[in-house]
Amino acid sequence: MDRFEWSEGGFDTGESLVLKQSGVALYDGEDKTSFMAGTLTLTTHKLLWMDHRKRSSILGLPLGLVTHLDKQASGFAKSAKIIVYLNPSPANKPAGPSQRSAYNYIRLSFRESGEREFYRCFMEELKEKRWEQTLAPPGVSPAGQGPRHRPGIVGIERSIQQKQKATDKNISKAFEDLGKLMEKAKDMVALSKTIATKIKEKQGEISEDETVRFKSYLLSMGIPDPVTKETHGTGDKYYTELAKQLSSVLEQPIQECGGMMTMSDVYCRVNRARGMELLSPEDLINACEMLEVLNLPVRLRTFDSGVMVLQLQSHSEEEVIEGTRQMTEEKTCLTSEDLAQIMGISVILAKERFLLTEKVGGVCRDETVEGLKFYPNFFLTKT
Repeated sequence: MDRFEWSEGGFDTGESLVLKQSGVALYDGEDKTSFMAGTLTLTTHKLLWMDHRKRSSILGLPLGLVTHLDKQASGFAKSAKIIVYLNPSPANKPAGPSQRSAYNYIRLSFRESGEREFYRCFMEELKEKRWEQTLAPPGVSPAGQGPRHRPGIVGIERSIQQKQKATDKNISKAFEDLGKLMEKAKDMVALSKTIATKIKEKQGEISEDETVRFKSYLLSMGIPDPVTKETHGTGDKYYTELAKQLSSVLEQPIQECGGMMTMSDVYCRVNRARGMELLSPEDLINACEMLEVLNLPVRLRTFDSGVMVLQLQSHSEEEVIEGTRQMTEEKTCLTSEDLAQIMGISVILAKERFLLTEKVGGVCRDETVEGLKFYPNFFLTKT
């Protein structure tokens, strides 16, 4: 911590903001410090840390003192950390929170995630070293170095050439990725045409190999830009954006399932679509609780039994009750398994349909050692 200096939080000439992340604690090597809850700001010139409770408490660390970075993964009750290795503190360093440290590194503990994006941006700034490219007034040297001169025509031309090389490299990489995507898309289109032709002409069955390939392509087509805490922060903003994405992704599948889907099915479908950006059950529930508040087409519902489902706003209980009653009268006797098979829904939802219909007197139950069966309620219809 002896490399940090007290700061007013302002930016120098030519300095610009790169990234901000809240909920970051500072460690002096392996030791805890009193700076445990603050906002970490990365600029082109330095790191700034501001205390959440005492806004006037701001620490600054010049990026020129950083030698390299390392990552420390999160664990049980431990947050992910970025390890920042530092050069020795300069002799003329301004006053800071500590004058001496036993370590040549600090650790940045990310309590609210965001460490991956911060690490990536931090590495880019160390590579670019933009703090050295700032034009200083004549006779003044940045970061305590020797006198530097303004670049002439040759220096400007060299800078332009370097930027053009970087741009060409990025464009080449982008087209390379686009080429791979188009190649995969061609394979998928060709495969889908083959399957469609065979189904249309009814010429034999589709081979197992083609089925496996087609399913693998379908499974890879998930949510293209999943909402994460790294991209949308934390709190209400994150859950609001996640709720909107859940509604757009699940509205059609829920409609195909009869207007209702259990949370276990929702959890599996969403995480399969999100690929590597898995969603925790807690985040899923919190986002689903925002659906009705945001007046989205899908909402969260909890039955009397405790079963949680997502259902369409347009879902009609009266239609569900009447449909279940008519189906029971038609079949004379049904179990939850029977109704699930007929309706193409899960057994849990089938049972909830019966319980809902039973609540208004639409069906009667017969509970024996063989299981739970439901019959038409002739006490109301035959009297």
